[in-house]
Amino acid sequence: MKTKLWVGGILLLFALYIGMTFTQAIRLLNTGELVAQIMGIAILVIPALCVWILIREVLFGLRTEKMGKALAASGELPEDLPRMPSGRFIRSAADADFPNHQRDVEENPESWKSWYRLALAYEACGDKPRARKSMRRAITFWQADQKVS
Repeated sequence: MKTKLWVGGILLLFALYIGMTFTQAIRLLNTGELVAQIMGIAILVIPALCVWILIREVLFGLRTEKMGKALAASGELPEDLPRMPSGRFIRSAADADFPNHQRDVEENPESWKSWYRLALAYEACGDKPRARKSMRRAITFWQADQKVS
């Protein structure tokens, strides 16, 4: 819940920022000076790119949360690995558990559940780029399952 409040606050600040940049862009576009108008266009393009990235990331978070809740409800989340006092996973335990999830994906290559668990395993091993890539693949298969159901 605390994370959702934090994200909501960031989104509110971002919306304020977008509103302010939009008004500045309109001012610059209305000056009649070429350099100012070019700056106005740039001010519109850059925040638009940021909005696209933000929407993509928020949707990523919402989808992974839904998938996680579905796996938790069916009892299909992997066992929680031992952690250090800091909260990080003990790397040796994560490394020992990883081949199980990799094998699961190899046996079920189109299962969003297998890809979700593999993403968690990558995260536990500290490989965030592969964790996100695996989670994106899980989302793709999950969305396909949602359309079929």
